[in-house]
Amino acid sequence: MHFPKALEAKAGWASLFPVARSRDSCKRTVRPTLMTSTRFAPVDCVYEVAPLKDPRWQDLVQRHSDASVFHSVGWLRALQLTYGYEPVVFSTSQPAKELTNGLLFCRVRSWLTGNRIVSLPFSDHCAVLCDAEDQFEGLLSELQKRSLGENWKYLELRPVGHWFGTNAQKLQFKPVANYVWHRMDLEPSEAQIFGRLHKKSVQRRIKRAEKMGVTELSGKCEKLLMDFFRLMIRTRARHGLPPQPYVWFKNVCECLGNAVDLRVAYFEGLPIAAVFILHFKGTSYFKYGCSDERFHRLGGVPLLLWRAILNAKSVGSRAFDLGRSDCDQHGLIAFKSHWTCWSEPLTYWSYPGGKAFNFARAIKSRWARAVCNLLPGRLLTAAGSLFYRHFS
Repeated sequence: MHFPKALEAKAGWASLFPVARSRDSCKRTVRPTLMTSTRFAPVDCVYEVAPLKDPRWQDLVQRHSDASVFHSVGWLRALQLTYGYEPVVFSTSQPAKELTNGLLFCRVRSWLTGNRIVSLPFSDHCAVLCDAEDQFEGLLSELQKRSLGENWKYLELRPVGHWFGTNAQKLQFKPVANYVWHRMDLEPSEAQIFGRLHKKSVQRRIKRAEKMGVTELSGKCEKLLMDFFRLMIRTRARHGLPPQPYVWFKNVCECLGNAVDLRVAYFEGLPIAAVFILHFKGTSYFKYGCSDERFHRLGGVPLLLWRAILNAKSVGSRAFDLGRSDCDQHGLIAFKSHWTCWSEPLTYWSYPGGKAFNFARAIKSRWARAVCNLLPGRLLTAAGSLFYRHFS
């Protein structure tokens, strides 16, 4: 399998299925360290680029092998429309010349959690689009200096691979969150992929769903989106979390267009599960999943995910990104491991170290979950609409 350069190392919901033993035969590959210099190479000048207005950004995203759907103009526009964030790219490329590198951020301004610059809010990862080592070091060094004079509480990076962690201490960054990231190789045949799935937790459940008459609909119409969102509210309430606002999902659908693959499973006319998939440049992304716990035995989620994988192959995707999981979400990690053995650590970093606001940690606190569990659906939804923009 061939992954982009930043993904050469192995490539949510809570637990829905029994935990299976890990596959000892799966081997890990570790990406070689990219940065070996202990000095920051100076750069002549750092320029700001407006990615929603400057066509050079889209050109860079299209040709750079490390670019993901989270770099796309559609994703950035959805973030701006929903939460008011300001996307910005920092580059050494002069305004009149081709864009050859870029560090993508969103400026997040919040009276509640402070002003900061994050790469990238509500995105599982955001690779640095910079091939030359000296350019990256110089850019980051300049941003560190600039952060002191521009009223940023901190800057946060969500890179992929092991290379950044190797030099994080030299750059005075500190880890603020740790996840496990799963990816699936789609280059083998359909039969080969299905044969690698966990027999009890995946294969058997897919066959059961088909036998029980579970059906699916796909598209982006308002009815499907509303059925998806109702299931999302139910799932988040079950986990003691507020859902992201409905307008977020609507904006993603409108801004990314045909890149969105929304699938909802039905049993006897009732929506029982849904998945929200994104396609971009040869990779498909499993971004959201939700379900009605009363129908878990029917296997709606495995059926939808399998159908989404088949569709991803049909549109030319070579990899299926199953997204991040918190390190303590053992059930979710086990569930994703039933689909693929490719995984690697995913670490978020901040500068100055220790100042980043960790939403996952805050929302997991006992008092926050207790409040969420007590709120009825409408108030829980309102809470998500009110607070998510502050907790990117």
